[in-house]
Amino acid sequence: MNAITKFIETIGATRIAAMGAVAAGLIGFFIYLMMQLSAPQMSVLYSDLEFEDRLGVIKKLEGLNIPYEVRQDGAVVLAPKERILRLRMDLAAEGLPAGGSVGYEIFDKTGSLGTTSFVQNINHIRALEGELSRTIRSLKRITRARVHLVIPKKKIFSREKRMPTASIIVKTRGRIESSEIAAIQHLVASAIEGLKPSHVSIVDATGRLLASGSDNDTAMVNAKSDERTAAIENRMRQKIEEIVSAVVGQNRARIKVAAELNFNQITQTSDIFDPDQRVLRSSQTREESSNSARASGNGAVSVGAELPGADAAAGAGGNKDKEASKKTEEINNWEISRTTKTEVFQGGRIKRLSVAVLVDGIYNAGPDGKPVYTERTQKQLDKINALVKSAMGFDKIRGDQLHVVNLRFADTGAPAELPEEPAGFFDLAKADYFHIAELAILFLISTLVLLFVVRPLVRRIVTPEEAPAEEQILISTDANGKRILVNADGQPLLDDEEQLALEDKDSATSGTIKNARIAGEIQASAVAEIGAIIESSPTDSVAVIRQWIEEDADDLNKVEAA
Repeated sequence: MNAITKFIETIGATRIAAMGAVAAGLIGFFIYLMMQLSAPQMSVLYSDLEFEDRLGVIKKLEGLNIPYEVRQDGAVVLAPKERILRLRMDLAAEGLPAGGSVGYEIFDKTGSLGTTSFVQNINHIRALEGELSRTIRSLKRITRARVHLVIPKKKIFSREKRMPTASIIVKTRGRIESSEIAAIQHLVASAIEGLKPSHVSIVDATGRLLASGSDNDTAMVNAKSDERTAAIENRMRQKIEEIVSAVVGQNRARIKVAAELNFNQITQTSDIFDPDQRVLRSSQTREESSNSARASGNGAVSVGAELPGADAAAGAGGNKDKEASKKTEEINNWEISRTTKTEVFQGGRIKRLSVAVLVDGIYNAGPDGKPVYTERTQKQLDKINALVKSAMGFDKIRGDQLHVVNLRFADTGAPAELPEEPAGFFDLAKADYFHIAELAILFLISTLVLLFVVRPLVRRIVTPEEAPAEEQILISTDANGKRILVNADGQPLLDDEEQLALEDKDSATSGTIKNARIAGEIQASAVAEIGAIIESSPTDSVAVIRQWIEEDADDLNKVEAA
């Protein structure tokens, strides 16, 4: 305790307080480091949550005693990375997140007993709207969706039939294509009986009209036309660029394609008759035969001649003429080959293509090592022209145009190649790299704190305090040439008696030093003389030393025996 007390008194209260502050700071710093290193790695559990879903998820996490973080004003909830999948399954089992909308689970919470048909219809519409909102939000670029349905009630004895309509407001990540808008319209229309896709209006969160919800949607038609034209131009440009770049090199060709499309829809019907290909369909034959006789005599006409059997009698009495006729009629019906052809030409057909291809020249190393530009020959340009015609499907009758020109590019340097995507080290994800970088930064900060903060403080505390600086003392001479002690202002520090005592003390000290110096010189000369004797007679010197060692050993044995 005396040693501790003396150590404390030596250090002083100020240093003890500084040591305590440094110790407390170091303890807090290392506690923070341990908490950061031992804390679980957090990952996104859910993002873009509605307020009701956010409350439900946070309440569930607190009930399970699971650490979590809330960012972006509660829109993003983070949880330990190793428990993300399990938490999502547990929350999904409880219907979280519900997306801020109510689906068909609304019928699980309400009993059918005592519920009117009006309430049932309202709940059915709410369920449809909620389920459609969830389905639309599952699309890649849709972050939030809200659906409103108008389903007319069927009226008895009414001939007027009203069609259902729908309106949707969506929040998107960037701009969505017209094909995605049409997909949402067809998705909603397929889920509602009698709803047409053209009766679904869509608005984004900024108030921009994406689909008007009317049959005559001129804006949508124009947008689809422009989109189809751009798609054909891009596809044609990529095809041509692939084949031209393989010849002239990467980034050595500039290609532009202008497509003119015909969006008129044409239905054409034609009947073709082939007279060479005929088939007998029906045949009808009709035959008629007739016989007639005429008698000639005296020309008498009697009743007896008209009676049956009177011919023979009449023939005996006169001449008789006979006539016979036969008629044959044939009717044939032939079926001639007939072909009926109906063609429907959809809109968006290519009417004409115009392609411009600009290729750079050839660069070869010159005598000084710098690249020298050389134009391409006409033969090379003709070959490129033929390749482009084959790639674009050139049709002269259609009026297509193609121009291949060789001009020097402004950037004459070598084309910059895109860097390859580096492979992941040990197949680590992006979050793992961020975590490793965070640990490295913490380690670097800890090292800097130890080297530049803790180490100087500890050294300053451990180093003993220096005595307070006294008044500066100088040695000067007086008028008599004697040395005296003066201050910085030149004033003598000692009176005559003190100066005399100091001189006596200096003289005594000088005598002592002089005597010590003489003794040292005598001892040094003796040592030098002994060294010279040893150098001149090394054998004798060794023998004397051995004798001394043996005598010392005998004396030591006698002492031990005694």
